[in-house]
Amino acid sequence: MSPPRVSRWSRRFVGAGAAAFVAWAVLAPLGVGRRLAVVLLLYGFVLHTVFGKSYALIPSYFDRTLATPRAPAVQFPLSVVGVVALAAGTRPGVPGVVSTVGAVAWFAGVLVWLGALGWTVRDNRSGAATATGDHQSDRRPIDRVSNAAVPLVAGYLSVGSYALFAGAVGLPAPLGGVPARISHLLGAGGAALLVLAVGFRLFPRFLVAHPPRALVFVVLGAGSVGPALLAVGLDGGPFLVAGAVVEAVAILGFALAYGLLYRRSDRTRVGLRAVLAGVAAGVVTVGLATHLVFAGRAPAVVTLHYQFALVGFLGLTIVGAAMQFYPPSVGVWPGSNDRTALASVSLLAVGLLCQLAGLVVPGATAVGQLAVLGGAVGYAYLLASAFVARG
Repeated sequence: MSPPRVSRWSRRFVGAGAAAFVAWAVLAPLGVGRRLAVVLLLYGFVLHTVFGKSYALIPSYFDRTLATPRAPAVQFPLSVVGVVALAAGTRPGVPGVVSTVGAVAWFAGVLVWLGALGWTVRDNRSGAATATGDHQSDRRPIDRVSNAAVPLVAGYLSVGSYALFAGAVGLPAPLGGVPARISHLLGAGGAALLVLAVGFRLFPRFLVAHPPRALVFVVLGAGSVGPALLAVGLDGGPFLVAGAVVEAVAILGFALAYGLLYRRSDRTRVGLRAVLAGVAAGVVTVGLATHLVFAGRAPAVVTLHYQFALVGFLGLTIVGAAMQFYPPSVGVWPGSNDRTALASVSLLAVGLLCQLAGLVVPGATAVGQLAVLGGAVGYAYLLASAFVARG
């Protein structure tokens, strides 16, 4: 399978992620519940996009070529079946075997991903070789520390996915197989840490600016440790407090770093604005998490927390990066332009803010859900238009 075919499979992962995002946005006003929301947003939207882009980016960041280029084609149906079955398994009356099939398929797909990328970087596991050219040699220290976080991402994804699998088939599961612990391993440890690591390679180049080097080390260090502390201490106690504080340092530090990059840059593309909105949502996510840790776990705040984390911080950051890789203007369908992209991003951001306001303003939550649905549909439309243009 040639590199162009790898790129096509990468787009299919991203497209599947967008479809899961729209599916959640359609179902959210119906009150589908937290379990289904996490499956569609985390497993379906965020992690499918992570898998797709990591096949394209990680080998090149480690100065390698994907050693098993058929891996995306093998993983894709496993991951899609996994998400569909896990989502169906959350519904009342569905036989438990459906969730078991989903967990097995998901774990098998993750094993393919781990094997393909692990074999690709087997002789450069530390990421010391970065493929950074001599003309950008000043970026190498940050590129190396960013690469060094990628094996930790793989570790979190493997442990979280194995815990899901083990719990489904009756094997001893890490951390008791508790769904919330698994979600934090996969979300904070797998997705968020990869966003931090890849973000410090991507966004400084997109913005043609340099982040404070010391801040990068602090963010990646905290982002590497925080998810483990959160997963272990989720029921309360000192580990939860420590995890919340350390993860807050990572998210707030990344928001600060990106804000400084954006301020120092003269680039104002809509994708870069979406990332700015994403890191701002990350700040709100930290605030909501602080409330959950120190003031109690009100159900409405729990819902807002995972929505701001998955739709806001991770979601808007993913949307922004995708618009950089697949510019709206390359699409062939009507309305494929930056104006539509900005409208989509704005609807997502405003929709989240309306749902936050829903804590005190009756009716704001429903308005916010409709706005997020519009933003998700707009994002999926622009992606599809760009993919059709590329063939």
